[in-house]
Amino acid sequence: MKAKKIILFIGAITLIIFTACKKDFLDKQPLSNLTPENFFNQESDLASYTINLSINVFPTEGNPFASDRGTDAMTNNGIDNRYLPGNWKVDQDGGDWNFDNIHQCNYFLQTVLPKYNSNKITGVSTAIKHDIGEMYVLRAFEYFKKLKSFGDFPIIRTSLPDDAALLTEASKRQPQTEVARFILSDLDSAIMLLQDVSPDGARNRLNKNCAYLLKSRVALYEGTWLKYFKNTPFVPNGPDWPGATKDYNKNYAFQSGSIDAESLFFLNAAKDAAKVVADAIPLTINSGTIQQSTTQPVNPYFNMFSDVDMSSYKEVMLWRRYDKTLSVVNGIAVEMGYCNSGVGFTRGMVDGFLMANGLPIYAAGSGYAGDDSIGGPRVNRDNRLYIFLKQPKQKNILFGIPGDHATITEPKPDLTNVSGHSNYPTGYAPRKGLSYDGAQYGNGQSWEGEIIFRAVEAYLNYMEASVEISGSLDADATKYWQAIRTRAKVSTDLQNTITNTDLKIAATNDWAVLSGNVPVKELLYNIRLERKNELFGEGFRLADLRRWRSMDQMKTTPYQIEGFKIWGPIQKLWPKGFFLINAGGASTMSDSALSKYIRVFQRDPGGLLYKGYTFTMAHYLNNIAIHHFILTSKDGLGDVTTSPIYQNPGWGLEPNVGASNLPY
Repeated sequence: MKAKKIILFIGAITLIIFTACKKDFLDKQPLSNLTPENFFNQESDLASYTINLSINVFPTEGNPFASDRGTDAMTNNGIDNRYLPGNWKVDQDGGDWNFDNIHQCNYFLQTVLPKYNSNKITGVSTAIKHDIGEMYVLRAFEYFKKLKSFGDFPIIRTSLPDDAALLTEASKRQPQTEVARFILSDLDSAIMLLQDVSPDGARNRLNKNCAYLLKSRVALYEGTWLKYFKNTPFVPNGPDWPGATKDYNKNYAFQSGSIDAESLFFLNAAKDAAKVVADAIPLTINSGTIQQSTTQPVNPYFNMFSDVDMSSYKEVMLWRRYDKTLSVVNGIAVEMGYCNSGVGFTRGMVDGFLMANGLPIYAAGSGYAGDDSIGGPRVNRDNRLYIFLKQPKQKNILFGIPGDHATITEPKPDLTNVSGHSNYPTGYAPRKGLSYDGAQYGNGQSWEGEIIFRAVEAYLNYMEASVEISGSLDADATKYWQAIRTRAKVSTDLQNTITNTDLKIAATNDWAVLSGNVPVKELLYNIRLERKNELFGEGFRLADLRRWRSMDQMKTTPYQIEGFKIWGPIQKLWPKGFFLINAGGASTMSDSALSKYIRVFQRDPGGLLYKGYTFTMAHYLNNIAIHHFILTSKDGLGDVTTSPIYQNPGWGLEPNVGASNLPY
């Protein structure tokens, strides 16, 4: 089925299937009451249901390239309570503890599998198997979201009836290692069923390699989480692990025999799955240039992130199609051309890119041009910084009639607008995902594609898993790393970079130098750095920092988010006295006495983050809203202590109370 027809059909079946998809777990009607009895009898029914559900499961937002905000790599002016212990409080209701999409997946599988095994579904067998395989991937992806949010989570394989006793029993949390193994099992099932090539031919639907990539992602996450959170309450059987307070978990034993063996199991799984994808899919070519006129050749690597039709880029394994003619649009181009949703690179992000010769900017003989001008940091650097960091006077639009939200030429950064989408909080504005097509800059009327899976992640996953296992690079890890650096126009002399890495300097503005307040080796740090530089803005950074346990440092030492060097020659771009300093709520710039660099949260001395980002360990996981404890309490009487659910470490059982400190 072609993408346009898919989009139309999705709308037609939505009212049939998803009318009640936002109810609480215990309040949900069985889907059998909502779906016609004759549904799932032909292959097209399976495909329609699966395609529709994927819209809910796979991530999307107004500007996906701003999704690393709230980390050391990107920021806006907003307050993130993750870095304000006491301000992030236990929810009364809501949160991520819901089973909507899991319920939809389970209903499909429990209904379709018996029909498939009895040959009661009409259609081509390979297509039917593929549809089922896609559903296994969707359930795996949804469960992975829960694992990242909560760690331990209930494993539910069937669509349950509306029975309070059954649903309460099903609420028992399983150790996160079991959740991760369940996810891998689903993905192994998917791998057996999925076709090698997406059925639509354009990769708007899943294929076998997508399942391998997700398997490597999940396994790497769990393997590193177990390694770096060992001997804490955040892993099964760790000291004060809350799961041990429940009879059903108190005797838990790792399937591999120990936490170290369990970590190794997942890391090997990550490595093996990543290799399948990395060996099969080449990287998109980077010409190294920024197209600034219609007569200049395009740069496939730059255009890959903003093309309307992404089917020609093999590296893009799965992407979401939009279509203006069907009014299926997004706001990506608008946001990218209009200051990236008010999200900017941090100084730490920019400083982390290597020089083209492979040296860190602080290394002797690096040739770093300095940051006394907006364009200075881009000179002779990693080409990804050159092409994806905006500079005033660059052309943002090259063809098409510009829409009403078009920014044709990049302006001087708007540093004083501290709210809304038009501000440049750090002065450094990313351009990954920017479209040169002016017609896409209407009011929320962009239709460029949206990447969901990209093959370069497999290269990075293999590299990291390999080094976590052995402490060194094998031949494949070296090959993959050099391929990434070749595309980035950076020297492939990996050892030269590693030898010249100073972890003490790097740690001043890159949280990933540390895991649990202990520096990692230079080799592993540089692999983490490569991951940040390649995947920035694509929503990986926070999950990476969490699984590496890289935010402990802020428990004792606040961290200041900085932007470019405003107090130097750059300030001459604005009239003397233009910025208001220490003027209460009217301040528009941080004081030069604090730093020569923009201190994003030090404009107002009364601001909540004025003293910097701080952290408490409980914030590595989300809390579970009290509403769910009440619903599952014994006899429904509301005594939350009788619920089979247990709260995450550091979080309490009273609403609107912040997390407590943990001695780890």
